[in-house]
Amino acid sequence: MADASAKPVVIASNRGPVSFRREGGELLGRRGSGGLVSGLAPLVESGRATWIAAAMSDADREASAAGGGVVEVDGLSVHLLEIDPETQRRHYDEISNSTLWFVHHGLYDLVRSPAYDVDWWQSWESYRSVNAAFAEAIVSTAPTGAVVLVQDYHLCLVARMARVERDDLRFVHFHHTPFAGPEEFRVLPPTVRAELLEGLACHDACGFHTSRWESNYRACQADAGDTTGRTFHATLNSDLDDMRSVARSPACLEAGEQIAAVVGDRMVLARVDRMELSKNIARGFAAYDRLLETRADLHGRVVFLATCYPSRLGVEEYRRYRDEVVAAAELVNERWGTPDWRPVELMTDDDFPRSVAVLKTYDVLLVNPIRDGLNLVAKEGPAVNERDGTLLLSTEAGAFAELDDEVVPLFPFDIEGTARAIADALDMEPGQRRHRAKALAEAVERRTPQSWLEDQLNAV
Repeated sequence: MADASAKPVVIASNRGPVSFRREGGELLGRRGSGGLVSGLAPLVESGRATWIAAAMSDADREASAAGGGVVEVDGLSVHLLEIDPETQRRHYDEISNSTLWFVHHGLYDLVRSPAYDVDWWQSWESYRSVNAAFAEAIVSTAPTGAVVLVQDYHLCLVARMARVERDDLRFVHFHHTPFAGPEEFRVLPPTVRAELLEGLACHDACGFHTSRWESNYRACQADAGDTTGRTFHATLNSDLDDMRSVARSPACLEAGEQIAAVVGDRMVLARVDRMELSKNIARGFAAYDRLLETRADLHGRVVFLATCYPSRLGVEEYRRYRDEVVAAAELVNERWGTPDWRPVELMTDDDFPRSVAVLKTYDVLLVNPIRDGLNLVAKEGPAVNERDGTLLLSTEAGAFAELDDEVVPLFPFDIEGTARAIADALDMEPGQRRHRAKALAEAVERRTPQSWLEDQLNAV
């Protein structure tokens, strides 16, 4: 294995670490947060790395054009690719989010979908086109002998395309979602399966959050008659110091005061999620409804704080799911609410300081995805919580492999079992809660974003 510790680095991700918006006629840039940015941004700031991403909005495209393809926000310089909006929509909405996401998260109802019609095949050509645009940018900008860190399922074909002209580069692909097993992967058309696996195999190494997703990828390779290429697993973590800084911020403290006024002295069940199909939000509300049906003593004594903001509304299935989530919350409130108690407080705008305030406040945190590559909320919550909160975690979340000894496990499809788990967590003795919370807080500190970055660089 070559020493990559001093090599230049190129980062390629569909969505970049900065974004822009128009406000009062002014073009404003914002730096992103989270483990991905925390782990990779220091390389860019040090001058060792180049970050290439797609311009995702009209404001992004405007900023890119004004900067000659390069934008800078808070000291972070990024090459933004201006891709035809319709090509980008097809790549992002139709293939990445409506096909590959569904396959890897096991979301398809095979009676009704997928259906690979002429429109879908045109979208697959758009997926290729966007990957080709990234490959071209890498070929033209990567320093000699650079390590290229390709992030996620949007860009599976990049390495194969770029290697045609740049055999001096080393490529590492990191897959942030789960990886489907062979049976689920066979839902894709045979030629597409082959192209995706060939694209991934052209990397020097492919990484996954857990050994389970790594094994699934290996099994898909074997199913296709190939076992080549190095793989590894390396779990990501959020920047917990940054999370705690947000937790101390005036915006978060103000949000906490507003939450306290609503909650009063009640116990808090909480969740923080995008309204995305794999997050299993509606079943969580159904389990809470079942809890209130069986435990009259909890009426008026517990409130479900759910900050669930819409996501990927360009996809019809996501718009429908948003409506389903809102309806599920309203049903609980209509059935059990009283003039002085609303059982569910559903907050649907994306307010990060308020989300952190919710995580500080919970007695029980519900994280019940159908399947998740990792799920950072399961780590962020215990890091900032101030009430010895208990984590209920789906066995299908990648984070479960790290945290299983310290959490209450959930089977995500079992509404009755989830209701019982919530009840047990709310009834847990204070001493047991403190012991679990302390052990969980220690467990989430074991990894940093920098650990994850080093694992990628050490893979080549």
